[in-house]
Amino acid sequence: MENASSPSPPQKPTTLLTFPKALATSSSKIKHVIVDFAIKAKSIGVDDPRRIVHSLKVALAITLVSMVYYLQPLYNGMGDAGMWAILTVVVVFEYTVGATLCKGMNRGLATLLAGALGIGAESFASLFGTTAKPILLGCLVFVLVGAATFSRFIPNIKRRYDYGVLIFILTFSLVSVSGYRVERIIELAHKRLSTILFGGATCIIISMCVCPVWAGEDLHQLIAENLEKLANFLEGFGGEYFRITEGDKPSLASYKSVLNSKATEESLANFAWWEVGHGKFLFRHPWKQYLMIGALTRQCAYHIEALNGYLDRKTEAPSEFQKTIKEPCMKMSSEVGKAMKELGLSIKLMMHPSGSASAIHMESCKKAKEELNTILQTVMVGEHDISETIPVIAVTSILVDIINRVETISEAIEELAKQAQFKKSKNTKLDKKEKPNFLNDGGPPDPANGGKNRESVAITVASLNKG
Repeated sequence: MENASSPSPPQKPTTLLTFPKALATSSSKIKHVIVDFAIKAKSIGVDDPRRIVHSLKVALAITLVSMVYYLQPLYNGMGDAGMWAILTVVVVFEYTVGATLCKGMNRGLATLLAGALGIGAESFASLFGTTAKPILLGCLVFVLVGAATFSRFIPNIKRRYDYGVLIFILTFSLVSVSGYRVERIIELAHKRLSTILFGGATCIIISMCVCPVWAGEDLHQLIAENLEKLANFLEGFGGEYFRITEGDKPSLASYKSVLNSKATEESLANFAWWEVGHGKFLFRHPWKQYLMIGALTRQCAYHIEALNGYLDRKTEAPSEFQKTIKEPCMKMSSEVGKAMKELGLSIKLMMHPSGSASAIHMESCKKAKEELNTILQTVMVGEHDISETIPVIAVTSILVDIINRVETISEAIEELAKQAQFKKSKNTKLDKKEKPNFLNDGGPPDPANGGKNRESVAITVASLNKG
């Protein structure tokens, strides 16, 4: 047996004869890398064309603020400080309007506050003479920077103003330190502030006016799509579990993205808080309610993850106990999936869920649950193999928990509909007491008769016995 640690045979050096072959191999590899990169870039652009538009918007903003250097009148007014406008565009311009507003407002206000405090600190330290001035400036920098850094640990500040605190520390330190050596500190601060505001304003205007991407709309669509993904799994679970139909594997696995959606939802909700009212999303839209619905949806997704584990078990055929409870379980899974799909549709269309079909599907779920409970009480579980009954009972228990979770989600969506003023559906179901009886009231309204009821006609059917 050859030793595994034996050295590999030495490679033959590239000669004049083997050089064309090596060059062709390298060219093929380079071509393969370029083609793969082009395919990935195309897929990214096709997946969300707004990314291409965002790239063009950033290029437009950089081009506009570069005019500070290209045009002599602007350069005479701002000088080398115009570079801060370009730097501001690079670090402030984000994909969504909310993210751009968040960074732009944080950078502008932090620069203004830090610049004013820096100039004030320099002027205050100058009152104590040249000997005590550097000592006092160092103490002020130590106290303010320490306090600002500690504030970054406060959750509310960390969530919305962390970038602004960081810019405050940077600007205050630069102004206070450079003010010790620069004589015209006010002029320097004025130029930097004006160029930063110019760059930030350019980002905000282009982001809001040129094909805007709103974080609030993305959050709204994400919550609705997550509900639909869970609904697709539940609708196909029954047929897959009881080996009736082969479910769509990609559709059944789409729920996995819901499990890790917390960070995205919180980020979008934070940026949506900065956005102005637009379209159907008015000022002070209840974005926190979306986070609550998202949290409840993830709890439901965790239960679905447990259900998915039972689909991976390979059995030749359903057991007798499975066949006994097949009908109510399939009905529970299908109806709760339909209810979730209706709830997701009501969010997407911004319609009040009370007028949707979700309530009807939830009522069917409850009836199926009662039917299942009756079957379990009548069937002697001890007559069946315990290794077969326990997994099936676990599946039914998880389905019942999912139904309870969906009821909670429905209540949260109703609260969102009230706070966001969703439209009420025109197809609201009539109460049973108010349901018209067409047979007793003269039939349905006749449009040709001015909306009045048709005259009732009694028809008697007699059975004729022919001899």
